[in-house]
Amino acid sequence: MPTTPDSPLSTPMRPLAVPAPRPRGDWDAWGSEPARLPAAAKAIVATLLPGKAHPVPHRARPVLPPSLLRDDDLAALTAVVGTEHATRDDAVRMLHLGGKSTTDLLRRRLDEPQAAPDAVIAPTGHDQVAAVLRVCAARGIAVVPFGGGTSVVGGVDPVRGAHAAVIALDLSRTAALLALDEVSLLATFGAGTTGPQAEELLGARGYTLGHFPQSFLYASLGGYAATRSSGQASRGYGRFDELVHALRVAAPAGDLDLGRSPASAAGPDLRELFLGSEGAFGVLTEVTVRIRPVPAATAYRAWSFPDFAAGASAFREATQRGIRPTVLRLSDETETRVNAAMGGHLTRLRGCLAVATFEGATAAEAEATRDALDAVFRAHGATSRGEDPARSWERGRFASPALRDTLMDSGVLAETLETATTWSNLPALKSAVTAALAESLTASGSKPIVLCHISHVYPAGASLYFTVVAALTDDPQTQWSTAKDAASRAIGDAGGTITHHHAVGRDHRRYLEAEIGPLGVEVLRAVKGVLDPEGIMNPGALVAPAVETPGHA
Repeated sequence: MPTTPDSPLSTPMRPLAVPAPRPRGDWDAWGSEPARLPAAAKAIVATLLPGKAHPVPHRARPVLPPSLLRDDDLAALTAVVGTEHATRDDAVRMLHLGGKSTTDLLRRRLDEPQAAPDAVIAPTGHDQVAAVLRVCAARGIAVVPFGGGTSVVGGVDPVRGAHAAVIALDLSRTAALLALDEVSLLATFGAGTTGPQAEELLGARGYTLGHFPQSFLYASLGGYAATRSSGQASRGYGRFDELVHALRVAAPAGDLDLGRSPASAAGPDLRELFLGSEGAFGVLTEVTVRIRPVPAATAYRAWSFPDFAAGASAFREATQRGIRPTVLRLSDETETRVNAAMGGHLTRLRGCLAVATFEGATAAEAEATRDALDAVFRAHGATSRGEDPARSWERGRFASPALRDTLMDSGVLAETLETATTWSNLPALKSAVTAALAESLTASGSKPIVLCHISHVYPAGASLYFTVVAALTDDPQTQWSTAKDAASRAIGDAGGTITHHHAVGRDHRRYLEAEIGPLGVEVLRAVKGVLDPEGIMNPGALVAPAVETPGHA
């Protein structure tokens, strides 16, 4: 990013605006408020639990191991960030135990003691982050960058690796709007700024980022960049990596300011080393993103297709013709039936439900895109269902993760995984993953329901997002890890990517070599060796540590 004093993107002495703090989710749940199961969901649960249920209850408080961070190490870190922002207190450590996958939540409810960071350090701004990394590199302390804590692939586990201690580097105090270029439509944020905070700060000035992943309520912009997040409005706004104009990075080996123009031929784009790097190479401290004016109008429409193949064919044609709704989603037959069973206006839907939203500077602009999409869809056998299903989806689009916690209370597994492939390979990949999940969970004694939808499309292909619901067994950790492994192997064998937007973390790392090859893995390891010579950054995420150590801490 530009660093000249008169540049509109130079970081000012003071932020333009600092948002109000956002609460974190509970230590053992996605959010802080339990979700209520609709009556129809209770009926589905009853069909999944014909025999003895195996609920996994909450604990009042986790048991944490003693901190291994020495007093002199804590004093050195305190000298950087201040006494209030460097702590070994268990009440703070318990909010930084890792991510929020089913594996994480089962571990929180079943394991004792919990793996935990030895301390939580909360810097403010790039300079303090860089100083913390210098201290940790000199003293052999592992560092796990921690934004919203919403990883579902083991991306923020408190792993020490070969080091004596590990800290969670809480980036919430970096949350700020640092610079705004209203001519170029660029905004610079501290990496710890959450999605709601960014929209609040931009909305007050008439702009939006337009990135709304399911983790929106808690995840941070730095996390979006570090995992190559893809929001629900990706068709209209693009994936998050497409929105990134510039990055500021603090690595143990030094600082990097990357991205100074909208396009460049100055060698390989080094931003790409850090987009998707998951804190393994350094800490993203500032993110400059492309923004847009808040749309003046939004239109909605839903359709039903006779089957998934017809819907996917329509999505492909519309995408390849360049029709750009803001949101575009297609549920398969099973997901459509489950949604129908949840009641309301969906009760009589059959086939496959598609929903879309359309934004524009005027109502006419939004409606023109809607009508263009409608024409393509009708040519593929779609029937319009009006606006209500799309509006209903939008109202509840961030609620599903919290339902997973409530279902676990009842003895039901509900988890997701995702992949992507070309249009020509989409049917085979969908069949392979569905079969792998069904066979694995049936073998464990459950009667699973496997749902799937398309929610991110490209001219060459699309993502597939799977949800699986099944009765928990008396060994739920083995049950899900076995099913996830079966699905992951099926993805690789069928030619899909191991992850479209959840990232690699530690959970997917074992499958990465099959996708990028042994030499690709060595390239990543070499980059880490240059930027993080002591190996302190997020040990085991994305890149295997030189020496594997058992356990999470």
